[in-house]
Amino acid sequence: MNTQHVLLVCKACATVRIEGEPQGKSGGQQLLEQLQDLHSDWELRDDFQIQEVDCMSACSHSCAISFVAPNKYTYLFGDLPAQSCAKAVLDCAKLYFANPGGYLAWADRPKALKNGIIARIPPVA
Repeated sequence: MNTQHVLLVCKACATVRIEGEPQGKSGGQQLLEQLQDLHSDWELRDDFQIQEVDCMSACSHSCAISFVAPNKYTYLFGDLPAQSCAKAVLDCAKLYFANPGGYLAWADRPKALKNGIIARIPPVA
């Protein structure tokens, strides 16, 4: 498949702030680092890139990620547990990659991504 697929990861999600200043690594940054570690050995690493995003405006649903590809549905997921969902995210990315329209059936998604759906945006015609 020649279509470029992208996994967007909000690195600002679950930031702890004290007096307006971020403290330590955000949950989004932790998730991003775990995904990058797994991505280096992942069979789809050449077809599915990971891109960090400063903010996805899903702050009430952090941690947030999105699957994006031309001519496919775009999915936005949130409420993901930063410390334990990286493998599930890449497993779901495989499903997204394999489906020509990008459709992700609820029953097929890994458990961590069954209830965290924020939006499914149709492809632009």
